[in-house]
Amino acid sequence: MANTEQSPLPPLLPRYIALAGPTASGKTAAALAIATHLQAKIPVEIISVDSALVYRGMDIGTAKPTAAELGAVPHHLIDIRDPLQAYSAAEFAKDATALIHSITARGHLPVLVGGTMLYFKALWEGLDDMPAANPAIRAALEREAAAVGWPAMHRQLAMVDPISAARLQPTDAQRIQRALEVYRITSKPLSAFHGKRIATDFIASQAINTPTTAIKLQQNPLTISLEPQQRSWLHERIAQRFDAMLAGGFEAEVRRLRVRTGLTVTTPAIRCVGYRQMWEALDSVNDGILDAATLQSLRDKGIAATRQLCKRQLTWLRSMPQRHIIACDAPDSLAQVLQAVDTWVQSHSPI
Repeated sequence: MANTEQSPLPPLLPRYIALAGPTASGKTAAALAIATHLQAKIPVEIISVDSALVYRGMDIGTAKPTAAELGAVPHHLIDIRDPLQAYSAAEFAKDATALIHSITARGHLPVLVGGTMLYFKALWEGLDDMPAANPAIRAALEREAAAVGWPAMHRQLAMVDPISAARLQPTDAQRIQRALEVYRITSKPLSAFHGKRIATDFIASQAINTPTTAIKLQQNPLTISLEPQQRSWLHERIAQRFDAMLAGGFEAEVRRLRVRTGLTVTTPAIRCVGYRQMWEALDSVNDGILDAATLQSLRDKGIAATRQLCKRQLTWLRSMPQRHIIACDAPDSLAQVLQAVDTWVQSHSPI
């Protein structure tokens, strides 16, 4: 009889680096600098940890890496979905796990880069499989919100899921709607689905043909967190980025999306920060032309929404005690990042 036993694997995924931080903190530049710095020692491949970069045709408003940047270092999980398609944290965890294995199998170093903290949480801690979107329930919630407003919907959420409500702003329509949707589908709060394992091992096990029980996530990757000492520094960069988006053709990009059948302001992709504000601004003008007052209002709302996103990202980061904090507004922040990487690489055995 043939021997079907398989060689045991190490209990942990191969080493990798995680680079997190709020929007506009310099993550892309830092990741490319890490790749350049390590190229003589080990090739780097970047795995995007960004829920907006997955969408094709959404480049300017997401500050997607340029063609030159994408060509300089292999990137993954960018442009993998049409804006009409959903992409969940659970899917990210499965995809990232498989990628970490395949990149390492090539003798390269995975560097996970992004600011979607739920994705990091799903990878490291796992999430229960949550119910798929229910169009009928979403439509009902939209109608209710149109009648009473999202702050009232937030109060409704606080009655059935106080944990989720406590971490959401009363105007965070997308997340309030999703939390209420999950509750109405399952009769369980959204918070009940957090912190539990999902079977992220499955795809990775298929890729390397080994039992799922042999594969576990690395417990202590190098996790660098770019965080500002002065919030005003980050706010200035957010304003500069939004102005650059407006000057770089953001309005035209959203206009192209608006002619797509099926895309609306409530579609998850269009709810990305910046896109929703531009979409609503275009909805507000009868002749389709944004006048000076509308453009100023759009700018103010877009910058405010981005600041709120950064505030949520920093709150998530503070719940990650394993992170190595580097002040992104320090003059030598990039040098600090590379020093942390060198120290970590030297202290770990080869892949």
